Amino acid sequence: MSESVGDWWSTAITDIQPGMIRLRGYAVEDLIGAVSYPQMVWLMTRGELPTAAEAKLLELTLVAAVDHGPQAPSIAATRMAASCGLDLNNAMATGVNLLGDVHGGAGQQCLEVLLQLRATVEAGESPESAARALVADYKQRRAFIPGFGHRWHPRDPRRDPLITALQHAVDDGTTRGDHLELVLAVERVLAEGTKPVPMNVDGATAAIYAELGFAPELARGLFVLSRSVGLLAHAWEQRNEPTRIKGPLPKGINPTYTGPAPRSVPGL
Repeated sequence: MSESVGDWWSTAITDIQPGMIRLRGYAVEDLIGAVSYPQMVWLMTRGELPTAAEAKLLELTLVAAVDHGPQAPSIAATRMAASCGLDLNNAMATGVNLLGDVHGGAGQQCLEVLLQLRATVEAGESPESAARALVADYKQRRAFIPGFGHRWHPRDPRRDPLITALQHAVDDGTTRGDHLELVLAVERVLAEGTKPVPMNVDGATAAIYAELGFAPELARGLFVLSRSVGLLAHAWEQRNEPTRIKGPLPKGINPTYTGPAPRSVPGL
């Protein structure tokens, strides 16, 4: 054979031998107690340990996206699954599998937008004009700009602490600030209309991920990682409640029927 059996599952992440576990080259016994969970997440996804300041920024995003209550589809689905008797892991998986492009994908999408804007600026456009062109394009298409506006909050309470922390990181040289400048430029343009559209948690976390150099796909993965904590908490709470088969509507409320009026089967 041209490759060994071991080469079939070759990996640069984990080195396992009897009595030995190395992650990205570090012995697990050395990592335990020496690095935080956010540092471990960074190491596993990026290959190297972050600085303490970089890990702190990542930690903020993981805390911010943990939960948004049962009005979030992923949380509601997890609770319904738990009420139907599914184990915790299956209930959590139900919620995770709802985190697609519409619910759960805005962070990745906003990061992609920021990278596109960055390329435009590097080609010679100013951040302000690039932001105006972007907003005009989305308005012309009647599309939502990912990372801005929120159907529940007039102003997302998670936006300010994240953006403030990122500004501090720029000031102390942890990050460059290029993507922070862009996301704030878009927010300024969106504030000029009759109804301002402020940044939400997805826009703020996308700016942080962009500054830290995470790929867009990892932004969604990190959101899933964060939201899984909320899914676990809600699944556990629901498992310990007496309600069985908790559907999407409370008892006594039926969905509005829009089909044909009552009718007879032909020939009967």
